[in-house]
Amino acid sequence: QVQLVESGGGLVQAGGSLRLSCAASVRTFDSYAMGWFRQAPGKEREFVSAISWSGGDTYYADSVKGRFTIARDNAKNTVYLQMNSLKPEDTAVYYCAAYRSGVITIQSSYDYWGQGTQVAVSS
Repeated sequence: QVQLVESGGGLVQAGGSLRLSCAASVRTFDSYAMGWFRQAPGKEREFVSAISWSGGDTYYADSVKGRFTIARDNAKNTVYLQMNSLKPEDTAVYYCAAYRSGVITIQSSYDYWGQGTQVAVSS
């Protein structure tokens, strides 16, 4: 069982930055690729970013490429999402998830999910 706890969300003005963290309670954290998804009000959950178990491979949705950076610290069992140049359309609940197998950009490829952290970007 993997427990994931996100933190770092909040309210920020457009153009600002936030760093989300996701702490995992599992001894084998470094065997999991990890992902971030988000869900805006009235919309379906969508892929944001993912990172391989080693951190050597990263993936981004086109909408965040060049603005968001995913990273991980396996010694701390934590994955991060640095979000810069935030836009009002980035407003959503952000979830981290532990990847199982399959296409890394789709939800069904992930086994474990956190409870989410709210990000609100004002214009």
